[in-house]
Amino acid sequence: MPEVITITSGKGGVGKSTTTANVATALALKGKKVIAIDFDIGLRNLDMILGLENRIVYDVVDVMDKRCNLAQAIIKDKRTQNLHFLPASQTKDKTVLNKEKVENLINELKKDFDYILIDSPAGIESGFEHAIYLADKALIVSTPEISSVRDADRVIGIIDAKSKKAQIGEEVEKYIVINRLKPEMVEKGEMLSTEDVLHILALPLIGIVPDDEEIVKSTNLGEPVALNKNSLVGEAYRRIAKRLEGEDVEFLDLKTKKGFLNKLKGFFK
Repeated sequence: MPEVITITSGKGGVGKSTTTANVATALALKGKKVIAIDFDIGLRNLDMILGLENRIVYDVVDVMDKRCNLAQAIIKDKRTQNLHFLPASQTKDKTVLNKEKVENLINELKKDFDYILIDSPAGIESGFEHAIYLADKALIVSTPEISSVRDADRVIGIIDAKSKKAQIGEEVEKYIVINRLKPEMVEKGEMLSTEDVLHILALPLIGIVPDDEEIVKSTNLGEPVALNKNSLVGEAYRRIAKRLEGEDVEFLDLKTKKGFLNKLKGFFK
């Protein structure tokens, strides 16, 4: 049964597109047929993280507006068998999407793919609503910072109110990805710990990704770090893919203790 997984966040710059690229890559490495779709109209960057920016001819809006067919717009990754990509438009206005067009597109993709990963725009604008509308699962990416966690908390509420599943009395499965965790800062009480974030957001954890300069390098090279078998960060993403597949795997031991949740009493009230 095909699954639609939306990767989202409450704010920009927390690593949402990086998470999309690497989880999509990791699932494809497991033999699943995967397509990653960039829904961040006007601000696309998933193409660069995947290293596919020079191969774009048509985009998701061209498909929806029938200026091309779906096969013309889909880009097949040359390095990772089973990984495909559908880019966002760089020039169109974000209001060009509507729920009917989005639903038609997703239903068409379900015929050919095991996983459809949607890279959502940050924030709570209309583009975000389209990205979460048909989600079976949502990965909410948050850094262990107060502002990021608070914004993630708002997004969770919107998913529960505006997804199609919510409209028929069902619930989107939601999971937390904690990104850019710095164990040394947690130890000093200068950063929220994993326990702090989960206590606030009250959702299951699906991945902990440590902060690492390797991410910057891989992004600049257009080579998802999940491809690197010797990378700790790559292993974090590969374990997320395993959990999405139903495997029971341990989380990376980053040796973090409780942070400073006691300093935040009342902040989220």
